[in-house]
Amino acid sequence: MRLWLIEMVESIRIAVEQVRVHKMRSMLTALGVIIGIVAVTLMGTAIKGIDVGFSKSLDMIGTDLFYVEVWPWGDPGENWRRYRNRPMFKASYADRVNELINQTPGSYLSMAVPITNTWRNVHYKEKMIRGVQVFGTNADYALLTTKDLAEGRYFTEVEALGGALLVVLGKDVADALFPEGNAVGREVTISNRRFQVLGVYERQGSFLGLFSVDKQVVMPLATVRKFYRGNWGNSIIIKMAESADKRLAEEEIEGHIRLIRKLMPGDTNNFEINKTESISEQLDPIKQGVAVAGLGITGLALFVGAIGIMNITFVSVRERTKEIGTRRALGARRRAILVQFLVEAISICVLGGLVGLIVTFGLFTAVSQAFPAFPMVFSPDLVLLALGVSVATGIFSGFVPAFMASQLDPAVALRHE
Repeated sequence: MRLWLIEMVESIRIAVEQVRVHKMRSMLTALGVIIGIVAVTLMGTAIKGIDVGFSKSLDMIGTDLFYVEVWPWGDPGENWRRYRNRPMFKASYADRVNELINQTPGSYLSMAVPITNTWRNVHYKEKMIRGVQVFGTNADYALLTTKDLAEGRYFTEVEALGGALLVVLGKDVADALFPEGNAVGREVTISNRRFQVLGVYERQGSFLGLFSVDKQVVMPLATVRKFYRGNWGNSIIIKMAESADKRLAEEEIEGHIRLIRKLMPGDTNNFEINKTESISEQLDPIKQGVAVAGLGITGLALFVGAIGIMNITFVSVRERTKEIGTRRALGARRRAILVQFLVEAISICVLGGLVGLIVTFGLFTAVSQAFPAFPMVFSPDLVLLALGVSVATGIFSGFVPAFMASQLDPAVALRHE
């Protein structure tokens, strides 16, 4: 064991000396490994970033909530005509669903909340913010949403049923109209109606980096019905009972909505039950595409790097054949020669891996500063992965020339010119 340790320490010393003497050659040799490590770590940061952004986005919509409406989430594809021709979905279904939940012993559902929404411009004096998503709902919405209030309060059940001219603003809307703060108590105008600001939500960020959930306004559903007409989209949000089985909860929802829509046993559903899994199914191909592309680039770069390191190790063996013969004649074992050249190849790869990590961290920092909303995660796992790939590449590329060096006949090696 002690002899093995001595040989290893001596091999590391020789490897460091060779890298120091041939600095430029070592860096050029390691270039392929550097590119490969940059590729694999950037792929890792992208995939981890997608996972983190996805988890945050799911927290926004709630993993225990079902969104029942006419259209499915995502691209409907060739079936868009079938979805378009479905009967209109009514927000009033929520009241009927709540009745059915109360009539169902051991229901897997907790409550249903109506939602109607459209897009409007919101004004405050000379300031205006365009394309704001306006929601109409009831007082129970505060029990479903994961959004907390930064200031003010939510409207009460009495205010909601009375159709009070009250709104709760998303953070983007409040910041645009009231940059100095103190939005609560002020009045904003939506489609020629003046509303008192009752509260402001805390900042939530963007959903999957696609759109901001802070560009929203929430008002009582009765207010929408009293003062507005036009194309408002309707849906209901249904919350599962605590610790309920999600599959059974979905089946219960399907039964309730089919009953409300008066569908016969053989009829196809003319509604969609959207949930977080729907988004996950659409996101998985993106993650797989990133992984496949990243692995392709990484594999090619590492293969080119490995060939370069193998070639330079063969050159090093040829240049130092006489040295190998001298060491063998003085009693060095074949294992010691093998370990020496293998450690040299691994050292160049690890050097390339460290440089690749530095480059990746610089790119990660630059992207994070330039695009703060873009999710990227640089974790310790990626450092270990990069170093592991570097060592594996060094072993792969250095083993054959190192083995050939260890098999040289001492007498032949000493006569080499």
